[in-house]
Amino acid sequence: MYVWARLARVMATARRRGPYLPGGESRLAFRCLPTDIDLNFHLNNARYLMMADLGRIDIFARSGLMRLYREHGWVPMMGGVQSVFVREIKLWRRFEVVSSIETWAGTEVIGRHKFILDNGETAAMVMTTAGIYDMNNRTFLPIREVVDALGVDATPRPPTEAERIFMASHSGLRKLAKAGG
Repeated sequence: MYVWARLARVMATARRRGPYLPGGESRLAFRCLPTDIDLNFHLNNARYLMMADLGRIDIFARSGLMRLYREHGWVPMMGGVQSVFVREIKLWRRFEVVSSIETWAGTEVIGRHKFILDNGETAAMVMTTAGIYDMNNRTFLPIREVVDALGVDATPRPPTEAERIFMASHSGLRKLAKAGG
């Protein structure tokens, strides 16, 4: 089951959090509810990805990409994801999902979502690769074009070694999947 009530809350409160600019963060506070848990009574692994979705949607709404979607038919599309879990989020525990756009190159955006417990410890991290897809022309856009359309003056930093490894791994796995492997 998707997190519809949480999505509605994120969208209803997006304006209150102000505009999202490259280099900024989306910070969303949650509590682990009975609908979020698995048999171990902690946040299940699928829920992490759904909550990372909420962080991306918050960035999408606050950055102006929603306007570009309506004007040009440009939509964000996930390419890949990698997750690591280091501490459990138990039932009723409060936590934040801190999401950010880390950098971009060509048509690829690297995002990060950290799950931070109420005591400041990191419970998990999700790294994503995504792009902006032009529905009318059926192609991914160069991110520079999207940034320019947003009217933002931003230059991506070079990818870190971890981000380069992630992008290479994602590219290899994508090729394997397309080949039917």
